[in-house]
Amino acid sequence: MTLPGAVPPPEDNPDQGIAWHYGDPFGEQRAAARTVAVVDRSNREIIAVPGEERLSWLHLMISQHVSDLPENTGTEALVLDSQGRVEAHMVLAHRDGTVWMDTEAGAKATGARGDQQTLLDYLVAMKFWSKVEPRDATAEIALLSLLGPDASQTLEAVGLNTPTDTYGVDGIVRRMPGNTFDLLVPRDELTTWWSKLTEAGARPMGSWGYEALRVEALRPRLGVDTDERTIPHEVNWVPSAAHVAKGCYRGQETVSKVHNIGRPPRRMLLLHLDGSADSLPETGDPVNAGERTVGRVGTVVQHHELGPIALALVKRSIGPETELAVGGVAASIDPDSIPADTPGLGREAVKRLHG
Repeated sequence: MTLPGAVPPPEDNPDQGIAWHYGDPFGEQRAAARTVAVVDRSNREIIAVPGEERLSWLHLMISQHVSDLPENTGTEALVLDSQGRVEAHMVLAHRDGTVWMDTEAGAKATGARGDQQTLLDYLVAMKFWSKVEPRDATAEIALLSLLGPDASQTLEAVGLNTPTDTYGVDGIVRRMPGNTFDLLVPRDELTTWWSKLTEAGARPMGSWGYEALRVEALRPRLGVDTDERTIPHEVNWVPSAAHVAKGCYRGQETVSKVHNIGRPPRRMLLLHLDGSADSLPETGDPVNAGERTVGRVGTVVQHHELGPIALALVKRSIGPETELAVGGVAASIDPDSIPADTPGLGREAVKRLHG
């Protein structure tokens, strides 16, 4: 925020403390789509989990299979409540004998007594006699993201290696889906690495651009594109963040049951909004089909090519041809955003039994 041209976000924006844009949000998005851009994401909360039992312990705490997660790899994972509803989402990097987890600032989870705790407090309370020492590492590590087809060349220009596999980790670099790399840098070197990357050709981009490209890629954000009822299947976090066959984690029964014999009641869709409207909807506004409420809108953003777009949780009975309205603004469903149904081995077995 102290760098020239940085524009702070609006007061109701969830990304406080980092730049919203640097004067040209559409130009920044185009750079990320065509060449390379760098985003300050240092408002992410970082939790470190060292200790010899870190993998076996985390395997019981989170929704992903991590008991044999190799060094220099990562994954995505969730903390669910007992009903399988999403409480926290994190991205992992396993390096140097420590699992580093970055998550939304202020992430919370339900404790054993039903009280809401910070995610760190929840993990500490569940440590018992395990040989792990979870701690807040936000003051130690900060996150930068590099996006675009030229991202690999930019990393090489500043002396960093490029992991070949998705979620692969090489030093401070973690490869994410698409042309995206996360850099887990020492916090006191944040501006140093920012300068190195921009001098190597990466264009500064604010959270506006990052969010627009995230919406285009159909990647949900906890607390914005989810609500208190969201289960992983509704927002495409199965299997990327929730393992359907692994037992021994809270909410696993719901994950497995919906995957095998049920269907999620809602699905996350990309909506195209009427660009001629005077104002855009806000996160949490109802999605209506005529007089009926059929969902709720999450992230709403202006995209450099698609115009105003949004992610929304919509009842799965709503077809792509349905005319919708969000906050008084006409909206249409992008048919390419409709997820395919899972194979549903249990459903097929029931059909054969009935037959």
